Amino acid sequence: MNEIKGDLPEGFKMTELGPLPEEWEVVRLGDVAEVSSGGSAPQGDEYFEGSKPFVRVSHIDNEDYTIKRYDLISDKAIQDYRLKLFPKGTIVFPKSGATIYLEKRAMLPMDAYVVSHLCTVLSKREDLSQYFLFYVLRNLKLAKEKADGYPTLNISEIKQILIPLPPLSEQKKIAAILSAVQEAKEKTEAVISATRDLKKSMMSYLFTYGPVPLPEAENVQLKETEVGMIPEEWEVVRLGDVGNVVTGNTPSKRNKEYWENGEIDFIKPPDLQNRTIITFSEKLSDKAINKARIVKEGSVLVSCIGNIGRVGFALKPVAFNQQINAIIANDKICNEFLFYVLQAQQKQIENLASFTTVPIVNKAKFVTVKLPLPPLSEQKKIASILSAIDQKIEAEEDKKKALEDLFKTLLHNLMTAKIRVNNLEVGV
Repeated sequence: MNEIKGDLPEGFKMTELGPLPEEWEVVRLGDVAEVSSGGSAPQGDEYFEGSKPFVRVSHIDNEDYTIKRYDLISDKAIQDYRLKLFPKGTIVFPKSGATIYLEKRAMLPMDAYVVSHLCTVLSKREDLSQYFLFYVLRNLKLAKEKADGYPTLNISEIKQILIPLPPLSEQKKIAAILSAVQEAKEKTEAVISATRDLKKSMMSYLFTYGPVPLPEAENVQLKETEVGMIPEEWEVVRLGDVGNVVTGNTPSKRNKEYWENGEIDFIKPPDLQNRTIITFSEKLSDKAINKARIVKEGSVLVSCIGNIGRVGFALKPVAFNQQINAIIANDKICNEFLFYVLQAQQKQIENLASFTTVPIVNKAKFVTVKLPLPPLSEQKKIASILSAIDQKIEAEEDKKKALEDLFKTLLHNLMTAKIRVNNLEVGV
């Protein structure tokens, strides 16, 4: 790969899109592709008793730019609504409504009918790769702020969009490189999903039989309890018996000194993702120390309003808001075991909620949560096993993030020719 430097390197020309290689063109999207939109969504159950795919805006995945689900409509729906069939590989993206801001893009995985809120783009030139065009559109930000209501992209405006057009051989190399990174990300996501499934299975096994090898599980004497079947020698305890529960608060937002130049992580429910806490919504300054609820390293935090039961493990002292309860474990329970056993009891915590406008579990109810309690030695073994699985998940998530960052960097640099691949030997 050759990087270019300076305002106008040798072999480059100035274009409406900035400096580009002399052999690249700048073309209007409507001149090189068929740009149109889908039809009205059928209304009525009788129209959805068929086998023909119908794609809506909501069917485009927000994260991986694919379509994994769709509706099935009947021949009558196609006839009554005069729907047009679009071929596999057609690029679709929202052209109206708030979803424009999400910059969703996808290619149809099969021949399909699409809703009118989706714009469709299909190459009409032999020297324009559909896959390259897909990545060109992923590099474009189409959403524009609108003073009132949601934005709308009309077809005539979309047709006027200028795009770069390298020679076909270079298009294919660019698309192949970006596809390889995307494929690596998808494989990583599959590993993450499989490892999460493994964690669920292991939690079910460990909290039923304990940390024993599978061949020995049938020899474990079990008993029926409020939390299900557990080994005979285990106890069932209330959460309040194994730790001190503290409800968070929010120091006054009116006092800016509490929130300026902060060094103390301030945790809110979105920061709790059933893992060690790695994000924080805001930071508090030292001047808020006496106004906030701060718990020590190793404390376990649980969301008790809204998304109830999500857990986080504090790796350092943190403050947290009133939607969260923190548990400071006593000597009866291992911190890490408490972190995992609370994840296993999420459904029980949810069932304690009072449903008003927003579901809530108050502190009085929260301390009554029942937990299985093995001897400390077994607690540590269980926590160690589950921690190893979490470490694998976190490593794969870090890999996924690195691939996402690489993709974004390559996408921009390849589409602006800051990185050239024209002389690379790339399988296409």
